[in-house]
Amino acid sequence: MGTVGSGAHSDRMHDHGDSCLQHALSSSANCADLHEHGDTTPRASRRGLLRAAGLLGAGAMATAALPAAAAEANPRGTFQNDCDSPRFTLVVIPDTQYLFDEDRGDSRPLEASLRWILDHAEDENIVFLSHLGDLTQNGLASEFASIGKAFERLDRAGAAYSVLAGNHDIDSGTDDSRGDSPYLQTFGPKRFRGARSGVTSGASPDGYNSYHLFTAGGRQWLVLALDWRPSAAGIAWAQSVLDQHPALPVILTTHEIAFADDDGEAHLSDFGRQLWDQFIARNDRVFLTLNGHFWPPGRTVLKNDAGHDVHVHITNYQDRYYGGGAMIRLYRFDLARGCVDVETISPYFLGMAAEKRDELAELEVQLTGPTNRFSIDIDFATRFGAAPARPARPAKAVLVPGTLAYWRFDQATGGAVGGVIPDLSGNRNDLTRVELSGGPDTLTWSDDHHPDQPAHASLRFRGGKKPARGAYLRTADGAPLNALTLDRGYTIETFVKLPADFGDAHAWCGVLTRMGTGGDAGKTGDDPSEPAGCLNLSSVAELQWAVFPRNQNRMSTNWSHLLPLGKWWHVAVVNDGKHTIMYVDGCPVVRNPSTPAIGLATAGKPWLVGAYHYADIVEQAYYGWLGDVRIVGRALRPDQFLKA
Repeated sequence: MGTVGSGAHSDRMHDHGDSCLQHALSSSANCADLHEHGDTTPRASRRGLLRAAGLLGAGAMATAALPAAAAEANPRGTFQNDCDSPRFTLVVIPDTQYLFDEDRGDSRPLEASLRWILDHAEDENIVFLSHLGDLTQNGLASEFASIGKAFERLDRAGAAYSVLAGNHDIDSGTDDSRGDSPYLQTFGPKRFRGARSGVTSGASPDGYNSYHLFTAGGRQWLVLALDWRPSAAGIAWAQSVLDQHPALPVILTTHEIAFADDDGEAHLSDFGRQLWDQFIARNDRVFLTLNGHFWPPGRTVLKNDAGHDVHVHITNYQDRYYGGGAMIRLYRFDLARGCVDVETISPYFLGMAAEKRDELAELEVQLTGPTNRFSIDIDFATRFGAAPARPARPAKAVLVPGTLAYWRFDQATGGAVGGVIPDLSGNRNDLTRVELSGGPDTLTWSDDHHPDQPAHASLRFRGGKKPARGAYLRTADGAPLNALTLDRGYTIETFVKLPADFGDAHAWCGVLTRMGTGGDAGKTGDDPSEPAGCLNLSSVAELQWAVFPRNQNRMSTNWSHLLPLGKWWHVAVVNDGKHTIMYVDGCPVVRNPSTPAIGLATAGKPWLVGAYHYADIVEQAYYGWLGDVRIVGRALRPDQFLKA
């Protein structure tokens, strides 16, 4: 790495006081009959007084900024999800056969489940639905016409889903070479051609086996939906699919793999053992198998040929009241926590007014216990590798309307102009290096960066104090940005990473600061020697936005939580012309002031990147890594941030 271009500057130092479920997947056995149908030091400044007093009603605006709970989730009835969120949901529906049984049954429970899925697609971030077979009782065309009509609701909404044939949906004595059937006519490949779900799907030549690729958590996943009895050709096809997608985590669904005893201990069935030996155990990307067919529900963990865990789950509720009421299983993936939380509910009974539920319905609203509500730990990054890196984005891709300054710190950008770091917005707010002490290595280029940062580079600041050490960047005297008051609102954002030894020696080192004090700008409240505005860090790595707004004679402060060290964070400060909200990784923090704060006071002096001053004397430089910095003259939504 090279040294960031240098210049010369000297300030007389002024020092002042600083403040400072996961249930175990163990086996248990309690055998019962198997069933299947037929089978520091404060001072009078923001560092002490403001912090201790909780000035300006901190917290109230954070509540106002959070999205209100939707009274009617997803009222448009369309399938929406966030493909980048580390939290997403896979929905599973097992055997619905008793609801579609000639002139018996009732389609309303399934319709209620499908409505619930669409209504909660956004707030649950539902990315996919898998039906586990035995859609119908007798496999009749009339039964498939009825359940096929129910699924049209998903088709119209562009929902992503898979189905597969159970033994009641076809001639159970045949394999996937059986030829045409009402199942194939209703849920064959033609149903998914031209689907609006955005999911890539494909089917075996016979049409009874299918695969589905969906994106969630910033990576692709593969759902393999196999027939009741896949033939050798069907298994070969399935293997070819996995061979063509060797890097993807795989969820395998089929109607029969395992049964369970009454204690919820799952065991491979005879066919399940064959499928395990011939296919599942050999393919290390398969981490979860889901099947219906038998009851009661259960689960176990098996080791594949590579010695890795495969979670084997059976879920089926047809034996329960009202044919199971189209009970659904929610698999809530949380990649940030490295787990999957599982819950089982009946939207049909849940949607009934409590006074209208009969005694048996009351028992079916939600199922608990270790086989129906549990958590499993899966370290997806270790098992499958990190999600593919997001590519770098050119500056023009993030120069949104109203951009006032945009600085990025790849060496090619800075080196190309002789040590000046250009303002890529074109507004002539270029940055130059200013030395404190310590030599050229106190500010260097780095390839380290936030995974969602447009530029795949940063600056490494090695600042300190007593004496002041390091280097920083500043805009030129007379740069357009210096005079702006931003009365109509603003968004200021950057990426920060703090070393593991960040602490008292680096407190208030400054990420972004305006030269000029509050007193210079005509403010006499609180400590007028403080900067007119500053994004700073406490000794315990709390972010603080401390400014003198135009409409106040005192400081307004926003505070984050304590940032874990050694990790990249995106921070944004957004003012809509009245109130200021701080966001960390796109999430609003709680300690945001409710008192109106309009604009930013200024003495017309430069902006500093990577430094803090007191009484117009730069005391120290930043300590850590700093990524792209963007200032926009209006309020942006989180989905418009640099990390979005």
